[in-house]
Amino acid sequence: MFNFMTCKRIGFIVNPIAGMGGAVGLKGTDGEAYLEAIKRGAKPVAPLRALEFLNSIKSTNFHIISAPSIMGEDYVKASTHSTRLIKIVGDISPPTSREDTIRIANELSKLVDILVFVGGDGTARDICTAINTRIPVIGVPSGVKMYSAVFALNPRAAAELLEHYLNGDVVFAEREVLDVNEEAFRRDALEVNLYCYLLTPIHTHLLQPSKTIYTDVDEEVSKEAIAEYLVELMELNIPYILGPGSTVKSICKKINLNCTLLGVDVILNRKLLVRDASERDLLEVVKTYGRAKVIVSPIGRQGFIFGRGNQQISPLVLQYISRDDIIVVSTERKVRELEHLLVDTGDEKVNSKLRGYMKVLVGYNRFLVMKVE
Repeated sequence: MFNFMTCKRIGFIVNPIAGMGGAVGLKGTDGEAYLEAIKRGAKPVAPLRALEFLNSIKSTNFHIISAPSIMGEDYVKASTHSTRLIKIVGDISPPTSREDTIRIANELSKLVDILVFVGGDGTARDICTAINTRIPVIGVPSGVKMYSAVFALNPRAAAELLEHYLNGDVVFAEREVLDVNEEAFRRDALEVNLYCYLLTPIHTHLLQPSKTIYTDVDEEVSKEAIAEYLVELMELNIPYILGPGSTVKSICKKINLNCTLLGVDVILNRKLLVRDASERDLLEVVKTYGRAKVIVSPIGRQGFIFGRGNQQISPLVLQYISRDDIIVVSTERKVRELEHLLVDTGDEKVNSKLRGYMKVLVGYNRFLVMKVE
């Protein structure tokens, strides 16, 4: 099916607004949420992720056929691989839309051997609509949620995966494209659906798995024990930043606070200080109080503790947080299925600070030690 002896043609397409809703607490940019993100001062995320991917590619035996302007061309021309750009496909008029993605991806699929896209789960759905499993794809993560299994762990891992593909050192598999209902998500209802499959090159430990949701009686008992232990140990006059998810938010349930389930909240002295906080809110908290603790839980099957679904706790916020003030919690069942924990904040200096080994609270005063990569 694929002739690896020739110079490969790589299609490149970027959703320029992907991930913009994360830091401002919008949990995505589908539909009108993009305009609200702009009002809240959101900054583009995808351009930096696109450039990081491109500049991390060490191979030279390829050409690039790109979407135009801010949907790809601009970042290729700004990268170390600008001379490999041989063709621009399609026309756009900002603001870009999912229709642009679908149309241009379809055109690219007729000209290239593999398609690389930068975006989130919504972008993956659009790519699936355009090409189905006609050619292989690599997803460079830049969205808020990214529950799908077609994304590399980070932009550098995507570049490494592409290099393995160019060398013929991959197998191919159809991987799940999942997405949530963003409107329900903003109302604290998690509706995850399987939409389609994309053909993806596979090489060890470079792709993330799809998200798993755990719901059973034993899980709830574990969450209650974790919450009881943390509430007993909470220090006075120190704000606690609570990441998304039912394990972390069991703390709020324990002390009868009306926290969000899928947003980021801040509690102080067992009272709700900020509900559904944005990056700006969190920066104000850490600057006002001089210190804060962060409680997060890894995403099921994936293992990310920062960089997926909690972008409000951004690199700007994390630079004020001591590594010793980060508390990772998880039910034992969930964490036992993980080889390690992962970080992908978009800032390598912050990622390096977080890597190493961390204790994970799995019950009442019960810990496991996990490596963070």
